[in-house]
Amino acid sequence: MNPDEGRTCGKQNAPQALRLAAGEGCAVLKRKTVKLMHSYDNELVIYHVRSMLGEAGFNKTDEYILAAAASELATNIVRYAIGGEIQLCLIRDAKYRIGLEVFASDSGPGIADIEAAMREHYTSEQGSLGMGLPSVRRIMDEFEIESIVGCGTRVRARKWREHGQD
Repeated sequence: MNPDEGRTCGKQNAPQALRLAAGEGCAVLKRKTVKLMHSYDNELVIYHVRSMLGEAGFNKTDEYILAAAASELATNIVRYAIGGEIQLCLIRDAKYRIGLEVFASDSGPGIADIEAAMREHYTSEQGSLGMGLPSVRRIMDEFEIESIVGCGTRVRARKWREHGQD
């Protein structure tokens, strides 16, 4: 399956489809995909985020913060979905801004109540702080999430490089 294409849920008579796509509306300058099956795959996500941001002229603080955001999305996939992927894209928009897009997709159980999942300290798992998705939304300039129960979840989050960061 191409993760950039809409995907129907697979349930009988289910017209719903996941529609978010990586790189949509922007020029993709560089793309790296990391398949996520094990917790240690998260280390690759962190490495590639920091590497891409360094190449693109982001400052060190942004490297660490954005690596944390991407790591949170990767952790959620491994923890709740059992597998999926993160696409990291250096992007350029129509205003020639350079940014990082983190696109997370999985075929897991989905999120039944996205509004609740986006509240601070909400968790569906014992022992979790419930800070993940809300913190990713706070860190990033753009944040979109879609989920279909029984089909999966997709998150597209973008952070634009501050003017003059070159």
